Amino acid sequence: MPRNIRICDIGTKILEFFLVTSTALVISVIWFGPITRKWDFLANPAAWLAAGTAVFLIESALFWVGIILVYTSSLQLGFKKRVIGAICGWIPFINLFMLVGIIRTCREEVSLERSLALRDKERAGKQICKTKYPLLLVHGVFFRDFDHFNYWGRIPAELEKNGATIYYGEHNSAAAVNDSALELEKRIKEIVQQTGCGKVNIIAHSKGGLDSRTAIATTSARQYVASLTTINTPHRGCEFADYLLGEIPQKQQEMIAKQYNTVAAKLGDKNPDFLAAVYDLTSEKCRERNEIIHDDPDIYYQSVGSVMNEASSGQFPLNFTYRLVKYFDGENDGLVGIDSFNWGSSLQMVRLEKKGRGISHGDMIDLNRENLKGLDIREFYVQLVSDLRERGF
Repeated sequence: MPRNIRICDIGTKILEFFLVTSTALVISVIWFGPITRKWDFLANPAAWLAAGTAVFLIESALFWVGIILVYTSSLQLGFKKRVIGAICGWIPFINLFMLVGIIRTCREEVSLERSLALRDKERAGKQICKTKYPLLLVHGVFFRDFDHFNYWGRIPAELEKNGATIYYGEHNSAAAVNDSALELEKRIKEIVQQTGCGKVNIIAHSKGGLDSRTAIATTSARQYVASLTTINTPHRGCEFADYLLGEIPQKQQEMIAKQYNTVAAKLGDKNPDFLAAVYDLTSEKCRERNEIIHDDPDIYYQSVGSVMNEASSGQFPLNFTYRLVKYFDGENDGLVGIDSFNWGSSLQMVRLEKKGRGISHGDMIDLNRENLKGLDIREFYVQLVSDLRERGF
């Protein structure tokens, strides 16, 4: 198991021990004290005070060691649960209720990761993600490929455990589609020249799918690409983006763009262009692009999309944008309508039938590192890449 899960397991067991012993102590004090009067606290107050102090210190140590371990290692507690737990920790009885919830969440996380580790161990020799050509993961708009925060969450590590070789697009977070395509062309040629791999299998999320399609259609990158899998890509644009850009005054658009570009440049972007990136996501721009660029018959294209069931399915800001997108684009993932996903030989839609939950735009790249009931997103990608391998890519 990963190191953080082993730590979480230890912390969870300590908290469970604390909960059992502290509950037993409280019940014992009440039962043998006020109820049955078998313990005479007044007979030797100094001894009882010393014993009480020692027990309090031991129980406090158990609690704080356990809570620190799970707070610093668990991925599933999330920011909200941590904050609520810290606030409610000072409220009697409610703090026990919250502690039980924390223990349950961590126990489920450890149990799941243990089963996944066992599954990976059993199939390690099969190398089911060892494709003929390496994978190139292409991020979407407003993100970069950082060393210490992977855009694709826990997915790359799971793919590599199963034999995959992975590279990243390393292009700007915000740029016009044509400019991003040129960046990807350079990156693909760099990978091929350095490794001698011949071609790459592109898996691209969101705007990255538009960038990749354009790179294949308009640059020399086409000869170095074996397949393109687009994940939640707005191939036909987002009508709500057309609406917003039509409603927001040009001055405000430029002000927002200037602020974003300044920050993006400090984070590594070269000549970032916020407005160009946003306008290229509109339905009008996508319609124009689709009329001009065409698929390469020698490259395998496929697509994936997902659906949120309601606003609460996604975290901010997707829980906010969901209703707006639904008004203009119908069923969606919080940013992109389902009618925009389909491109290539097939479309695989990812849904959860459970009411009140769905799969958001961010869930599809494990952005929040959240274990979703009904979907193991890491295994989804393992099977996706395994299928590419079976197809000879």
